Amino acid sequence: MENGAVLDVRRLQFSYKGRPALFGVTFTVQERSIHGFVGPNGAGKTTTLKILATLLKPQGGSVRIFDRDVVRDYKEVRQKLGFMPDHLGMYPQMTVFEYLDFFAAAYGMSTPERNKVIDEVLTLTDMEGRKDDFIRTLSRGMQQRVSLARVLAHDPKLLLLDEPASGLDPRGRIELMEILKELRRMGKTVFISSHILTELTTLCDSITIIDRGRTKYSGPMDALLAQGGDVVEYILTLAQEHPATEEALRELQGVTDVRRMEDGPSYLVTFNRQTLDVNQVLKLVLETGAQVVSLRLNVRHLNEAFMDLTEPGVPT
Repeated sequence: MENGAVLDVRRLQFSYKGRPALFGVTFTVQERSIHGFVGPNGAGKTTTLKILATLLKPQGGSVRIFDRDVVRDYKEVRQKLGFMPDHLGMYPQMTVFEYLDFFAAAYGMSTPERNKVIDEVLTLTDMEGRKDDFIRTLSRGMQQRVSLARVLAHDPKLLLLDEPASGLDPRGRIELMEILKELRRMGKTVFISSHILTELTTLCDSITIIDRGRTKYSGPMDALLAQGGDVVEYILTLAQEHPATEEALRELQGVTDVRRMEDGPSYLVTFNRQTLDVNQVLKLVLETGAQVVSLRLNVRHLNEAFMDLTEPGVPT
Protein backbone atom coordinates (compact mmCIF):
# COMPACT_ATOMS: atom_id res chain seq x y z
CA MET A 1 0.00 0.00 0.00
CA GLU A 2 1.06 3.61 -0.56
CA ASN A 3 2.69 5.45 2.34
CA GLY A 4 0.13 6.43 4.96
CA ALA A 5 -2.80 4.80 3.14
CA VAL A 6 -5.29 2.81 5.20
CA LEU A 7 -7.59 2.08 2.26
CA ASP A 8 -6.38 1.09 -1.20
CA VAL A 9 -8.90 0.40 -3.99
CA ARG A 10 -7.53 -0.76 -7.34
CA ARG A 11 -9.54 -1.31 -10.57
CA LEU A 12 -12.68 -2.31 -8.67
CA GLN A 13 -15.38 -3.98 -10.78
CA PHE A 14 -18.89 -5.20 -10.02
CA SER A 15 -22.05 -6.06 -12.00
CA TYR A 16 -25.65 -6.79 -11.09
CA LYS A 17 -27.14 -9.53 -13.31
CA GLY A 18 -24.81 -8.60 -16.14
CA ARG A 19 -25.32 -4.84 -15.78
CA PRO A 20 -21.99 -3.22 -14.82
CA ALA A 21 -22.06 -0.93 -11.76
CA LEU A 22 -18.31 -0.35 -11.33
CA PHE A 23 -15.75 -0.06 -14.13
CA GLY A 24 -12.31 -0.16 -12.53
CA VAL A 25 -12.81 2.34 -9.67
CA THR A 26 -9.46 3.29 -8.12
CA PHE A 27 -8.59 5.51 -5.13
CA THR A 28 -6.67 5.60 -1.85
CA VAL A 29 -7.48 7.08 1.56
CA GLN A 30 -4.77 8.37 3.89
CA GLU A 31 -4.63 7.63 7.59
CA ARG A 32 -6.28 10.13 9.98
CA SER A 33 -8.05 11.96 7.18
CA ILE A 34 -11.68 12.73 6.38
CA HIS A 35 -12.23 11.54 2.82
CA GLY A 36 -15.35 12.51 0.89
CA PHE A 37 -16.95 10.10 -1.57
CA VAL A 38 -19.47 11.67 -3.95
CA GLY A 39 -21.25 10.99 -7.19
CA PRO A 40 -24.69 11.26 -8.83
CA ASN A 41 -27.43 8.72 -8.14
CA GLY A 42 -26.48 5.44 -9.77
CA ALA A 43 -22.77 6.25 -9.83
CA GLY A 44 -21.82 3.17 -7.77
CA LYS A 45 -21.27 4.74 -4.34
CA THR A 46 -23.40 2.31 -2.32
CA THR A 47 -21.98 -0.70 -4.17
CA THR A 48 -18.45 0.51 -3.41
CA LEU A 49 -19.29 1.06 0.25
CA LYS A 50 -20.77 -2.42 0.60
CA ILE A 51 -17.59 -3.92 -0.87
CA LEU A 52 -15.43 -1.87 1.51
CA ALA A 53 -17.60 -3.06 4.41
CA THR A 54 -17.09 -6.71 3.31
CA LEU A 55 -20.82 -7.13 2.54
CA LEU A 56 -20.21 -7.71 -1.18
CA LYS A 57 -17.32 -9.48 -2.88
CA PRO A 58 -15.63 -7.57 -5.70
CA GLN A 59 -15.86 -9.24 -9.11
CA GLY A 60 -12.64 -7.65 -10.28
CA GLY A 61 -9.80 -5.60 -8.89
CA SER A 62 -8.76 -5.48 -5.25
CA VAL A 63 -9.48 -3.68 -1.98
CA ARG A 64 -7.02 -3.60 0.90
CA ILE A 65 -7.80 -2.08 4.29
CA PHE A 66 -4.87 -1.69 6.67
CA ASP A 67 -2.97 -3.88 4.21
CA ARG A 68 -5.51 -6.70 4.53
CA ASP A 69 -7.52 -8.06 1.62
CA VAL A 70 -11.27 -7.52 2.17
CA VAL A 71 -12.14 -10.94 0.77
CA ARG A 72 -9.42 -13.20 2.14
CA ASP A 73 -8.94 -11.37 5.46
CA TYR A 74 -12.51 -10.16 6.01
CA LYS A 75 -12.59 -11.10 9.72
CA GLU A 76 -9.51 -8.99 10.47
CA VAL A 77 -10.86 -6.15 8.34
CA ARG A 78 -14.18 -6.10 10.19
CA GLN A 79 -12.39 -5.65 13.51
CA LYS A 80 -10.80 -2.45 12.22
CA LEU A 81 -13.77 -0.75 10.56
CA GLY A 82 -17.21 0.51 11.48
CA PHE A 83 -19.97 0.81 8.86
CA MET A 84 -22.97 3.13 9.19
CA PRO A 85 -25.39 2.53 6.28
CA ASP A 86 -27.81 5.16 5.00
CA HIS A 87 -30.76 3.17 6.35
CA LEU A 88 -30.27 2.89 10.10
CA GLY A 89 -32.18 -0.37 10.65
CA MET A 90 -32.49 0.19 14.40
CA TYR A 91 -34.55 -1.77 16.96
CA PRO A 92 -37.27 0.65 18.14
CA GLN A 93 -38.37 -1.54 21.06
CA MET A 94 -34.92 -1.32 22.72
CA THR A 95 -33.57 1.44 24.92
CA VAL A 96 -30.43 3.25 23.81
CA PHE A 97 -28.38 1.32 26.37
CA GLU A 98 -29.87 -2.06 25.36
CA TYR A 99 -29.20 -1.33 21.70
CA LEU A 100 -25.55 -0.45 22.26
CA ASP A 101 -25.07 -3.28 24.76
CA PHE A 102 -26.39 -5.78 22.21
CA PHE A 103 -23.81 -4.77 19.59
CA ALA A 104 -20.96 -4.47 22.07
CA ALA A 105 -21.72 -8.03 23.25
CA ALA A 106 -21.59 -9.20 19.63
CA TYR A 107 -17.96 -8.04 19.59
CA GLY A 108 -17.20 -10.29 22.57
CA MET A 109 -16.85 -7.59 25.23
CA SER A 110 -17.35 -8.44 28.89
CA THR A 111 -20.08 -6.69 30.89
CA PRO A 112 -17.66 -4.23 32.58
CA GLU A 113 -16.06 -3.47 29.20
CA ARG A 114 -19.46 -2.86 27.62
CA ASN A 115 -20.59 -0.52 30.37
CA LYS A 116 -17.40 1.52 30.07
CA VAL A 117 -17.52 1.71 26.27
CA ILE A 118 -21.21 2.64 26.18
CA ASP A 119 -20.63 5.53 28.58
CA GLU A 120 -17.72 6.74 26.42
CA VAL A 121 -19.51 6.63 23.06
CA LEU A 122 -22.65 8.25 24.49
CA THR A 123 -20.56 11.06 25.92
CA LEU A 124 -18.77 11.53 22.60
CA THR A 125 -22.08 11.74 20.71
CA ASP A 126 -23.69 13.89 23.45
CA MET A 127 -26.40 11.29 24.12
CA GLU A 128 -25.57 10.29 27.71
CA GLY A 129 -28.81 11.85 28.96
CA ARG A 130 -30.87 9.56 26.67
CA LYS A 131 -29.33 6.30 27.83
CA ASP A 132 -32.62 4.85 29.08
CA ASP A 133 -34.89 6.24 26.35
CA PHE A 134 -36.50 3.90 23.85
CA ILE A 135 -35.17 4.16 20.31
CA ARG A 136 -38.68 4.75 18.98
CA THR A 137 -39.02 7.96 21.03
CA LEU A 138 -35.91 9.58 19.54
CA SER A 139 -35.85 12.10 16.70
CA ARG A 140 -34.07 11.28 13.45
CA GLY A 141 -31.06 13.30 14.53
CA MET A 142 -30.81 11.50 17.86
CA GLN A 143 -31.13 8.13 16.14
CA GLN A 144 -28.25 9.14 13.88
CA ARG A 145 -26.14 9.85 16.95
CA VAL A 146 -27.01 6.49 18.51
CA SER A 147 -26.20 4.73 15.25
CA LEU A 148 -22.83 6.47 15.18
CA ALA A 149 -22.26 5.48 18.81
CA ARG A 150 -22.97 1.87 17.81
CA VAL A 151 -20.36 2.11 15.03
CA LEU A 152 -17.80 3.35 17.56
CA ALA A 153 -18.47 0.69 20.19
CA HIS A 154 -15.56 -1.59 19.18
CA ASP A 155 -13.16 1.34 18.65
CA PRO A 156 -12.67 0.94 14.87
CA LYS A 157 -9.80 2.73 13.15
CA LEU A 158 -11.74 3.36 9.91
CA LEU A 159 -15.33 4.64 9.75
CA LEU A 160 -17.45 4.11 6.62
CA LEU A 161 -20.42 6.48 6.75
CA ASP A 162 -23.12 6.39 4.07
CA GLU A 163 -25.13 9.66 4.03
CA PRO A 164 -24.82 10.22 7.81
CA ALA A 165 -26.40 13.69 7.59
CA SER A 166 -29.44 12.54 5.61
CA GLY A 167 -32.65 13.88 7.12
CA LEU A 168 -30.94 16.09 9.69
CA ASP A 169 -31.85 19.73 10.21
CA PRO A 170 -29.08 22.35 9.79
CA ARG A 171 -28.14 22.31 13.47
CA GLY A 172 -27.98 18.52 13.48
CA ARG A 173 -25.69 18.51 10.44
CA ILE A 174 -23.36 21.08 11.98
CA GLU A 175 -23.14 19.11 15.23
CA LEU A 176 -22.49 15.87 13.33
CA MET A 177 -19.64 17.49 11.39
CA GLU A 178 -18.08 18.64 14.66
CA ILE A 179 -18.24 15.08 15.99
CA LEU A 180 -16.50 13.80 12.84
CA LYS A 181 -13.74 16.38 13.26
CA GLU A 182 -13.27 15.26 16.85
CA LEU A 183 -13.02 11.63 15.71
CA ARG A 184 -10.24 12.63 13.31
CA ARG A 185 -8.43 14.38 16.16
CA MET A 186 -8.72 11.10 18.07
CA GLY A 187 -6.78 9.37 15.28
CA LYS A 188 -9.60 7.80 13.30
CA THR A 189 -9.97 7.84 9.53
CA VAL A 190 -13.41 8.85 8.24
CA PHE A 191 -14.75 7.85 4.80
CA ILE A 192 -18.00 9.72 4.20
CA SER A 193 -20.44 9.43 1.31
CA SER A 194 -22.73 12.46 1.09
CA HIS A 195 -24.81 14.57 -1.27
CA ILE A 196 -24.28 17.71 0.83
CA LEU A 197 -21.32 19.08 -1.10
CA THR A 198 -21.03 22.43 0.67
CA GLU A 199 -20.28 20.76 3.99
CA LEU A 200 -17.73 18.37 2.49
CA THR A 201 -15.71 21.31 1.16
CA THR A 202 -14.62 22.43 4.63
CA LEU A 203 -14.84 19.03 6.31
CA CYS A 204 -12.74 16.83 4.01
CA ASP A 205 -8.99 16.72 3.42
CA SER A 206 -9.43 14.68 0.25
CA ILE A 207 -12.22 13.49 -2.01
CA THR A 208 -13.13 10.92 -4.64
CA ILE A 209 -15.74 11.69 -7.30
CA ILE A 210 -17.21 8.80 -9.28
CA ASP A 211 -19.73 8.84 -12.10
CA ARG A 212 -21.30 5.92 -13.94
CA GLY A 213 -19.00 3.49 -12.17
CA ARG A 214 -15.75 5.29 -13.01
CA THR A 215 -13.37 7.42 -10.99
CA LYS A 216 -13.45 11.01 -12.21
CA TYR A 217 -11.15 12.49 -9.55
CA SER A 218 -9.40 11.29 -6.42
CA GLY A 219 -6.97 13.39 -4.42
CA PRO A 220 -6.63 16.44 -2.17
CA MET A 221 -9.65 18.71 -1.85
CA ASP A 222 -7.60 21.89 -2.36
CA ALA A 223 -6.10 20.56 -5.61
CA LEU A 224 -9.59 19.84 -6.95
CA LEU A 225 -10.90 23.29 -6.09
CA ALA A 226 -7.88 25.21 -7.43
CA GLN A 227 -8.34 26.69 -10.90
CA GLY A 228 -7.08 24.23 -13.48
CA GLY A 229 -4.60 24.72 -16.30
CA ASP A 230 -1.90 27.35 -16.65
CA VAL A 231 -4.21 30.32 -16.01
CA VAL A 232 -4.84 31.07 -12.32
CA GLU A 233 -6.84 33.69 -10.44
CA TYR A 234 -5.81 35.39 -7.21
CA ILE A 235 -7.89 37.73 -5.05
CA LEU A 236 -5.88 40.75 -3.93
CA THR A 237 -7.32 42.74 -1.01
CA LEU A 238 -5.81 46.08 -0.02
CA ALA A 239 -6.25 48.06 3.18
CA GLN A 240 -7.44 51.09 1.18
CA GLU A 241 -7.84 52.40 -2.35
CA HIS A 242 -4.57 52.57 -4.32
CA PRO A 243 -5.08 53.32 -8.05
CA ALA A 244 -1.37 52.94 -8.85
CA THR A 245 -1.52 49.26 -7.93
CA GLU A 246 -4.24 48.44 -10.46
CA GLU A 247 -2.38 50.30 -13.18
CA ALA A 248 0.92 48.54 -12.40
CA LEU A 249 -0.74 45.11 -12.43
CA ARG A 250 -2.29 45.72 -15.85
CA GLU A 251 1.16 46.52 -17.25
CA LEU A 252 2.87 43.49 -15.70
CA GLN A 253 3.85 40.91 -18.34
CA GLY A 254 1.89 37.70 -17.86
CA VAL A 255 -1.16 39.32 -16.27
CA THR A 256 -4.15 38.76 -18.56
CA ASP A 257 -6.90 40.50 -16.57
CA VAL A 258 -7.42 42.73 -13.52
CA ARG A 259 -11.02 43.13 -12.35
CA ARG A 260 -12.31 45.28 -9.51
CA MET A 261 -14.49 43.30 -7.08
CA GLU A 262 -17.58 44.64 -5.33
CA ASP A 263 -16.53 44.01 -1.73
CA GLY A 264 -14.06 46.74 -0.82
CA PRO A 265 -10.67 47.53 -2.41
CA SER A 266 -10.23 44.02 -3.85
CA TYR A 267 -9.14 42.84 -7.29
CA LEU A 268 -9.37 39.56 -9.17
CA VAL A 269 -5.96 39.18 -10.83
CA THR A 270 -5.63 36.61 -13.63
CA PHE A 271 -2.25 35.53 -14.92
CA ASN A 272 -0.39 32.68 -16.59
CA ARG A 273 1.65 30.76 -14.04
CA GLN A 274 4.06 29.61 -16.73
CA THR A 275 5.04 33.25 -17.28
CA LEU A 276 4.52 34.76 -13.84
CA ASP A 277 4.89 33.65 -10.23
CA VAL A 278 2.54 34.83 -7.48
CA ASN A 279 5.53 36.11 -5.50
CA GLN A 280 6.37 38.42 -8.39
CA VAL A 281 2.83 39.77 -8.30
CA LEU A 282 3.08 40.40 -4.57
CA LYS A 283 6.48 42.08 -4.96
CA LEU A 284 5.09 44.46 -7.57
CA VAL A 285 2.09 45.37 -5.41
CA LEU A 286 4.31 46.15 -2.43
CA GLU A 287 6.60 48.26 -4.61
CA THR A 288 3.64 50.49 -5.51
CA GLY A 289 3.32 51.34 -1.82
CA ALA A 290 0.00 49.59 -1.29
CA GLN A 291 -0.80 47.94 2.04
CA VAL A 292 -1.77 44.32 1.35
CA VAL A 293 -4.40 42.65 3.52
CA SER A 294 -4.36 39.33 1.65
CA LEU A 295 -3.44 37.66 -1.62
CA ARG A 296 -5.12 34.29 -1.97
CA LEU A 297 -5.87 31.79 -4.68
CA ASN A 298 -9.41 32.03 -5.98
CA VAL A 299 -10.86 28.52 -5.77
CA ARG A 300 -14.06 27.21 -7.28
CA HIS A 301 -16.85 25.64 -5.25
CA LEU A 302 -17.11 21.85 -4.96
CA ASN A 303 -20.48 22.11 -6.71
CA GLU A 304 -18.73 23.56 -9.78
CA ALA A 305 -16.04 20.87 -9.80
CA PHE A 306 -18.68 18.18 -9.38
CA MET A 307 -20.73 19.47 -12.33
CA ASP A 308 -17.60 19.73 -14.50
CA LEU A 309 -16.58 16.14 -13.81
CA THR A 310 -19.94 14.35 -13.99
CA GLU A 311 -22.32 13.78 -16.88
CA PRO A 312 -25.94 14.96 -17.01
CA GLY A 313 -28.84 12.55 -17.01
CA VAL A 314 -29.54 9.22 -15.36
CA PRO A 315 -27.33 6.21 -16.22
CA THR A 316 -29.05 3.61 -18.37
